[in-house]
Order: sequence, then C-alpha cells, then structure tokens
Amino acid sequence: MARIDFDTLLSAGAHFGHLKRKWNPAMAPYIFMERNGIHIIDLHKTVAKTELAAEALKQIAKSGKRILFVATKKQAKDIVAEKAQAVGMPYVIERWPGGMLTNFPTIRKAVKKMSNIDKLLADGTYEKLSKRENLQIQRKRAKLEKNLGSIADLTRLPSALFVVDVTKEHIAVAEANRLGIPVFAIVDTNSNPNDIDFVIPANDDSSKSVEVILNAVCGAIQEGIDERKAEKVDMEAAGEKQVEAEAETAVEEAPATEAPAEAEAE
Repeated sequence: MARIDFDTLLSAGAHFGHLKRKWNPAMAPYIFMERNGIHIIDLHKTVAKTELAAEALKQIAKSGKRILFVATKKQAKDIVAEKAQAVGMPYVIERWPGGMLTNFPTIRKAVKKMSNIDKLLADGTYEKLSKRENLQIQRKRAKLEKNLGSIADLTRLPSALFVVDVTKEHIAVAEANRLGIPVFAIVDTNSNPNDIDFVIPANDDSSKSVEVILNAVCGAIQEGIDERKAEKVDMEAAGEKQVEAEAETAVEEAPATEAPAEAEAE
C-alpha cells in the first residue's frame, strides 16, 4: 500500500514552487511547468521520491539507529517536533548549534551540564545559594532545555538527517555531508538538491505540505520500529524454545540410574 498519493499532495499545495526568477537550475528535473511566473513541481516525482525515502528511513529505524529531524522555520517546527516525538526520534527546531555534528562531544557536554543541574536541584544543593544565583541557574537551565532538550537522549551521532528547507539549514546539511551522514530532505525549487542523498521535491513553505510528507516518512519509521520489536520478540521466543528442546534432549540422552542391589542374606 502506498504511503502517499498524488491527490493528497495536490490538496496540500505541495506542487507550488517559488517564483521562476528565484529558482535553482539544479531543480529542473523536478519541475513540471511554469504558471504565472511560479514553478510547478512534478508531484508524480514527489510521490516516487517520498516512497523511496520512506523505505530507506524504515530500514534505518528497523536496525535500531537514530534519525535527527531538523526544521527551524516557523511553518514547520511545531509539526516536526510533534511527528519526531511520536516516533521517539531527536529533533532540532530552534537555532542549529554550530558544530553539533562535527563537534558532537562538546554538545554532549552541554547536555550533561543540563543533567547535572537537574541532579543538584533535586538533592537540594542549590537551596543554599542566594535567590539571585538560583535565578541565574534556572535561566541557564531553561536555555539549555530550549536548545538541547530535544536531543538529550542522542548519545551518539545520528545515522541520518531529515531536513525541511535545505537552504535555511545549510549548516546542518554541510556538517552531515562532511561526516558522510545521509541527508533526507524536502527540497523546494529555490534550493540546491545536489548535496542531498534523498531528495523529496515539494513546497517547504506550506505547513500542510510538510505535514503530509512527514506523515508518510514517520509512518514508515514507525513500521521499522514495530518490525524490530516483533523480530526481537520472535527471537526471544525462539531462544526459549531452543533452551527447552536442549533440556528435553539432555534428559532423554542421560544414562538411566541403576537400582541399588539388594543386600545379600547372611
């Protein structure tokens, strides 16, 4: 069953590109036509590319790896946060922390600092400080939470990035390219698709367009997670059956114990 269809994309306005004068020539293969000075995206290619990306993301999730979602533009950030949370994946919807991927250990230190503040707040250590000092610590904690709270459980580099608007998130794309991390992205007609491994040509300014595509890819990710869980349960069940079978075989092969000889009469 298809995860997305032409009519759904059409009703979401996913076919509307940017003005012709703002286009990136590298997007020519994905443009169907021009109407009133605006490029129209070929939604048949959007369907095919979304299906391809969704299947690849499903396999990544099935292998137990993490996918980092990135969208800091107003129209997409809330949708991305909701969809990423639903499948238990990390996301960045505030300012992209420069060096987040290429200098990942430093980012992890900042996350640990947030955890340490929480521990000290819980054990009452900060109660001995003045109100002013407490206020400063709380503000620092709030800032860390805003910027890094959504990646607190990302203990290692992600296996893939999913980006909305590659022009706006060019730093994130550049860092991923440098580290060889595959990039999946919704790419509009004004953007360069050449640095993207899995291009989904579509309107990245429409919240409905973004939501429709995210529904498809996150649905695939959830499928991968569910299949991984099912396989784990099957493996555990198979392991238990193997142990039981080996135990039964051991009992059958064990030598029978001889009955003690009766004492001879004197």
